[in-house]
Amino acid sequence: MDTVMKELTSRKDEIQKEVEILFNANMKITDWDVPEVDDKKAAEMLLSIIEEKLAAIRSEISAGKYDYN
Repeated sequence: MDTVMKELTSRKDEIQKEVEILFNANMKITDWDVPEVDDKKAAEMLLSIIEEKLAAIRSEISAGKYDYN
């Protein structure tokens, strides 16, 4: 296993937990701001926003933005 894989594998749970915290924090904010919120719809929209950003990051990676070597 190469060093990058080893490093990220060791932090996998932490990274995934941070994404979950981001999602849950934004769900709470939505609940506070919109008392009559449809939680399922809000969750789906929030997930879509996160996926949109991940797709943008994926495109940046493909375009070489993170090729620092």
